[in-house]
Amino acid sequence: MKKAYALLHISVFFLALSAIFGKLITLNEGLLSWYRVFFAALILFILLKRNKKRAALSLKEKFNIGKIGLFLTLSWVFFYASIKYANISIGVVCACMASFFTAVLAPLLTRSKFRLSEFLLSGLTLIGIALIFSFDTSFRLGIMLGIISPLFFSLYYIYNKRLVAKYDSLLINYYQMLGGMIGLGILMPFYLHYFPVPSLLPGLKDTVYLVALAAFCTVLVYVFVTESLKKISAFTANLTMNLEPVYAIAIAFLFFEEGRAVNSSFYIGLLTVIISVILQTRISVRETKAQK
Repeated sequence: MKKAYALLHISVFFLALSAIFGKLITLNEGLLSWYRVFFAALILFILLKRNKKRAALSLKEKFNIGKIGLFLTLSWVFFYASIKYANISIGVVCACMASFFTAVLAPLLTRSKFRLSEFLLSGLTLIGIALIFSFDTSFRLGIMLGIISPLFFSLYYIYNKRLVAKYDSLLINYYQMLGGMIGLGILMPFYLHYFPVPSLLPGLKDTVYLVALAAFCTVLVYVFVTESLKKISAFTANLTMNLEPVYAIAIAFLFFEEGRAVNSSFYIGLLTVIISVILQTRISVRETKAQK
């Protein structure tokens, strides 16, 4: 259990860096997300070849794994859209809504028991987002896009939980990145029709950032998350991910001077989110001790 929590918290730190890369990379959110899954799939393919991991998966199994990757990829599209239309701080705090969507959707999709404590703690996160939503009308489009992102993210976590006990982590993430790349690639012509760009290819600096984003903030993060899900519930994993804003906002305030763009309601909202994480952690620790 301790190893699972350690992997999860390492993932949180690198996930926070993914928001920073979203600010640094000049590509729009659609192309950024597509190149992220493309490079991630390429890196995972090399790792699988080096480790000589093979699995006799049927085409149906590959498809069922791959389609979950599209949920993850779409969450990134809206996440980076939120950052680009608002800022890093808004994007990462809105991502915390994943715990709320998981608490609501998991019982419906998996027929698991509805837990009032999870719903109430998620309500704290929702209150925090509402406070942040009210602080500046110029960021409301970014906030609305940011709230869509965790809806897809929670679907990814819920369905991914079913796979981790059956398949290898590298294989799961490889087919999910491949599925996200193909799925978003099919949607890309329609996306670019409404949001045209001068060039489809990234520059040298953007390419370096994209490779780093794929290697450290995608492959490493999601392999670690997949491993941690073998011991930790999807809800607890999502709520732990709510610590991402602490790291990302600290970096954004230090290097992008975003502290000038927020007021007291933002800080109160962020504090509310952090409190929900602390309370859930205490509940999880008590439940673990009770099971021993």
